[in-house]
Amino acid sequence: MLRIASFNVENLFARPKAFRSTDLTVGKPVLDAYRSVNQIFKKSTYTDADKAKIVELLVTLDIYFVNGNGAVRRRNSLDPRWAWLRKNRGSFDREPQDATKSIEIIANGRDDWIGWVELAKEPTDETGTRMTARVIEDVGADILAVVEAEDRPSLVRFNEELLQNRYGHVMLIDGNDDRGIDVAIMTRAGFGIETIRSNVDATDDHGTIFSRDCPQYEIRTPAGNEVHVLVNHFKSQSGGGGDKRQRQASRVREIVDGLVQRGKHVVVLGDLNEGPPAEGSQAPNLAPLFDNDSPLVDCYSLGGFDDGGKPGTYDSCGLRNRLDYILISKNLQPSFKRGGLFRKGLWGSRVNRPTAWETYEEMTDSSEQASDHAAVFLDLDI
Repeated sequence: MLRIASFNVENLFARPKAFRSTDLTVGKPVLDAYRSVNQIFKKSTYTDADKAKIVELLVTLDIYFVNGNGAVRRRNSLDPRWAWLRKNRGSFDREPQDATKSIEIIANGRDDWIGWVELAKEPTDETGTRMTARVIEDVGADILAVVEAEDRPSLVRFNEELLQNRYGHVMLIDGNDDRGIDVAIMTRAGFGIETIRSNVDATDDHGTIFSRDCPQYEIRTPAGNEVHVLVNHFKSQSGGGGDKRQRQASRVREIVDGLVQRGKHVVVLGDLNEGPPAEGSQAPNLAPLFDNDSPLVDCYSLGGFDDGGKPGTYDSCGLRNRLDYILISKNLQPSFKRGGLFRKGLWGSRVNRPTAWETYEEMTDSSEQASDHAAVFLDLDI
């Protein structure tokens, strides 16, 4: 019997401070400014409008601030509120000694300096990290997809120190997101990772497809069966993102079609970041995974899958918050035995303890939750 699971762990040891608040009006402007300013930094030439925008964005990021004289100045801090400005080489800005005058951007383009904005991180809550380990132990997956892991060394340390080396194989490939929210896989001893293929450079007419990556792992079970596992974390709903998720779903479908045509067993899983609008429907931008004689079936459509009385996996767990999925190729459907959602480590954004599902007693508020996502799992007799 093979148990396969997916869990968005929301980082293991350190997480960007901008992710701290569940209030999007707090974190979203910071993350938007972070993305925008780094894009401007890449330009070969900075116009006056670019320089003015850079200053505005760095104020939003609290790297600069407006003093009592109305002048924009540097915020010199060893513990920044949101982000660091990394300046490795060349000259970027100049701050006049006169505190009534604003800082100036003196770099005229990318060739004049080397640098970037980096999000400041803070340790995750210690209880929350222990609860994350407890969820993983209680779910007991043989193959575990980990979403939002900061890097492979952190995942290895987590496996060694909190899971007592439960997993014999730990793999994470750096993806396209530089905020430290990559996707990874962990497998028990005997479930060998035979091949790895990254899709980090996959492009279409609109550019890079995957927000993180869609790594493909060929895993051999102790019984000698092969399963191709595709781990995903689609574009978030921040700012919409529907078109991007649809492009990502389309490319995943292309990969799956090719594998299934070769007779392979395929599992697609992870945080796909979109739920259905109504019962009996599918998330609109995930349609390529389901439509046009898809070879895939999602876990929620399988008889014997237990959603625990709530249809979603994120925060309040309503239907639209069904963000986490496991999809199996139809040639695996006869092997399906059972599956479900595991919510004991999920508190969500609410003030009081959830009453719609059981939670670990050690958690006393949302800061101590394992994650604001439930884990999802399936048992396959292969």
